[in-house]
Amino acid sequence: MDTVKAAPVIEPRTLADHFATVARAGGFHADHFGSVRGYPLLALTKPVPTDGRPSVYLSAGIHGDEPASPLALLRLLEAGTFDARANWYLCPLLNPTGLATGTRENAEGADLNRDYRHSATVEVAAHIAWLRQQPAFALTLCLHEDWEANGFYLYELNPEKRPSLAEPMIAAATQAGPVDASEVIDGHPAAGGIIRLPDDPAGRERWPEAIYLRAHHTSLSYTLESASSLPLEKRVDALTRAATAGLRAALGDRSSKI
Repeated sequence: MDTVKAAPVIEPRTLADHFATVARAGGFHADHFGSVRGYPLLALTKPVPTDGRPSVYLSAGIHGDEPASPLALLRLLEAGTFDARANWYLCPLLNPTGLATGTRENAEGADLNRDYRHSATVEVAAHIAWLRQQPAFALTLCLHEDWEANGFYLYELNPEKRPSLAEPMIAAATQAGPVDASEVIDGHPAAGGIIRLPDDPAGRERWPEAIYLRAHHTSLSYTLESASSLPLEKRVDALTRAATAGLRAALGDRSSKI
């Protein structure tokens, strides 16, 4: 695969302000659950009246060299995707110091997406404290990029064997670019761009966000990975289309601007 370019740097304060402005216009509450080096840790919540509607969580920006993930979440927000089908909980900028420098790790050199078992970092400790105050989630989507991928792929954590959302998300992503057809991706067996992980959180020493969510907050979790070798717009489009398809499959159809 061709060498990819360095990640563009995102100014976290400017992007956080834009998220908050768009979110409030769409009926969300915008709150800070913490800060790191003066950068806000932003949470956007939009609960609807308690009538049995599910709660859904999406996150982005945990790796600072993966700018497509917060930009895709912003596009979903701007498109009005987060409507009355569900209660919505969004954390769009989990690693602001990494985004500010275009690095995977935070300013202290820690990979936040390996810290959800012991929560030694300020960002993850604050995020977990916030998550503990939220309801159980019917579905979680974590948006990412992969600098080594040959195309879009995803991880599924589905221990209760609920109807899978993986196939419609993969099908939607193909409209933006290739799917990684490798039989092994990131050391895991894969088929058609889908990695179905065993339900063994206790057996892992360093937990990514998705494993923590599976262990404590949901029974259906997906990590979506666009390929960083593609142009940024294609990566954003793949994540946006896949997330939209997954939400549609889980919650029902609706007209969309995407």
